[in-house]
Amino acid sequence: MILAAGRGERLRPLTDHTPKPLIEVGGKPLIEHHLERLAAAGIERVVINLAHLGDQIRAHLGEGDRWGVAIEYSVEGERAEDALETAGGIRQALDRLGERFLLVNGDVLSDIDYATLANRRLGADCRFHLVLVDNPPHNPGGDFALDETGRLGGESTAALTYSGIGLFDAALFTDLPPGRQALGPVLRRAIANGLGCAQHHSGEWLDVGTPERLAEADRRLRRQPRRHPGDQ
Repeated sequence: MILAAGRGERLRPLTDHTPKPLIEVGGKPLIEHHLERLAAAGIERVVINLAHLGDQIRAHLGEGDRWGVAIEYSVEGERAEDALETAGGIRQALDRLGERFLLVNGDVLSDIDYATLANRRLGADCRFHLVLVDNPPHNPGGDFALDETGRLGGESTAALTYSGIGLFDAALFTDLPPGRQALGPVLRRAIANGLGCAQHHSGEWLDVGTPERLAEADRRLRRQPRRHPGDQ
């Protein structure tokens, strides 16, 4: 599932008339980078949630034929205020997602290995497996503490930042009531019950959430060798 329903408030005025997933970075819309890498990892079906200017996203992406994936849309509304936040959006789309699913924030770029993540086993003691990264300047305190065994909430000297990418067990969301809900409280409740796992990714990652970080992402991508959609 790619999260694409948000308003992109920090990127205004760019997002006043263009949805954030369609803003170009490295010569193509942001969401196309995700679709290319997911397809290259063997992902065949992608669910995208929509709200703010969602019709533009649907019109641009269609059914996903250009990337070799089948795209389904979970429509939360037509306005930014209709967006259900992350957990609410997942809850609404749950019947399309299967027993476990990858979750990707639409406004991050990374070189995380989607194939390895998608094939990871979630045991009975792990309802989700997050990808954590070093804390960026805009989140110096981090989000979650990761211990040396890969468990969240254990002994750790410092917290790391949630990358916006993870593997989730659908059972984590089945008991949630419909409606707008953030993901953070859901994760923290599970962590308190010993059900959270994660890994530390030390490669490329960037949250494309502000004009400055958008420009940085564009510079990084344009410095990289041109890749074909099927390349790993």
